[in-house]
Amino acid sequence: MKKTLDEAQEFANDLIDFISYSPSTFHVVRNIKAALLRKGFKELLPQDSWQIEKEGKYFVAQNDTALAAFVVGMGQPEKDGFRVIAAHTDSPALKIKPNPEITVSNAYIKLNVEVYGGAILNTWFDRPLSIAGRVVLKSKNVFQPEIRQFNLKRPLLQIPNLAIHFNRKVNDGVAINEQNDLTPLIACIKSPLEGENYLVNIIAEELNVSPDSILDFDLSLYDVQKGCLIGADREFISSPKLDNLSMIHAGMEGLFTSQNINATQVMVCYDNEEVGSRTRQGAASPFLKNILERVVSKLGGKTEEFLRAVANSFMISADCAHALHPNFAQMSCPTNHPFLNKGPVLKYNADQKYCTDAFSGAVFSSLAAMAGSPLQKFTNRSDLAGGSTLGSISTSQIDFKCVDVGTPILAMHSIRELGGVYDHFNMKNIFKTFYSL
Repeated sequence: MKKTLDEAQEFANDLIDFISYSPSTFHVVRNIKAALLRKGFKELLPQDSWQIEKEGKYFVAQNDTALAAFVVGMGQPEKDGFRVIAAHTDSPALKIKPNPEITVSNAYIKLNVEVYGGAILNTWFDRPLSIAGRVVLKSKNVFQPEIRQFNLKRPLLQIPNLAIHFNRKVNDGVAINEQNDLTPLIACIKSPLEGENYLVNIIAEELNVSPDSILDFDLSLYDVQKGCLIGADREFISSPKLDNLSMIHAGMEGLFTSQNINATQVMVCYDNEEVGSRTRQGAASPFLKNILERVVSKLGGKTEEFLRAVANSFMISADCAHALHPNFAQMSCPTNHPFLNKGPVLKYNADQKYCTDAFSGAVFSSLAAMAGSPLQKFTNRSDLAGGSTLGSISTSQIDFKCVDVGTPILAMHSIRELGGVYDHFNMKNIFKTFYSL
């Protein structure tokens, strides 16, 4: 037991490092790329003609925020199919608007932001925040501007709460106005014109470029406090973005530690799940379908072979699940409520917000048993509508047999979530087993 805890803690600390180095979706994909290249994968560009070989290792990126990696199987795609794990790179955030500077009483500079996804907004208050994402610069080719990743790597902003002396009912619950209440403070004004292009000037200085060369940016705020292990036995993971970088981390490790098989192994990391997936880098796009069609084509197959490959495939849609909350147990289903560190979770929903059915649930249950992992089941209370995830969305594009699973966490969509070290470790082992069959 002690050895297993040590192994689980080591793997959890690796996850915490991965999240810390990935403050934006652009950094997530950059770090996945770096890991893939270290493991001998080759990047394929969508605009190029591909050369695909059996047992070759490849990856394709989309918009710098989504990525699909695959190891071509030793068998025939139409007979052996694909083994696919899908997760997503994005998390709820506060995104910086264009022309973001707001001056207050000629004394303060704030930044204008908007909410991305279903964030728990009050968790963003009173924390040191920084800025990360990408910046787009002028180049000689108007259709190929230069792209730079950006991470300020230091505390820069804070969204201060209103003191209780001005709002005596604050602990009774306060409605948060997304426009007025969430603008982070960045500086005091020292001269009358200082508020103009304040952020662009910071970006230019950090990137060592002229402010005039900056055409646009995709930037969001993030919590600068790194995750950590907590609990009496350090059995919990306290970290930003467990939903859903933990599933990417476990999936990539499962891919890296498995052996080549007859089926083609695929790890796809979509973007924009938190806002509905309806983008060219989201699960509702043909991104994955286009890649797999090209793989089959390069191996000599046509439409018939591709459709046969799909029919012989299986997808695991991996996104975090809700654990029973110790302070709000009444919010969980009476009979299907997971706990932290009691095993990964099968997710069911009668309205197909999760795509798990008896067939796909049985397949995943068998995989968990083979991996030596406990398994739990989740359904929402019948009187409480839940969220959706990648499974049903992605299978509307490519009709794999599919199951929705995840590791249980608390405080989902908070700026800081809580998971279990054993669950993350066990999910990795299930993914490795899946990729090995």
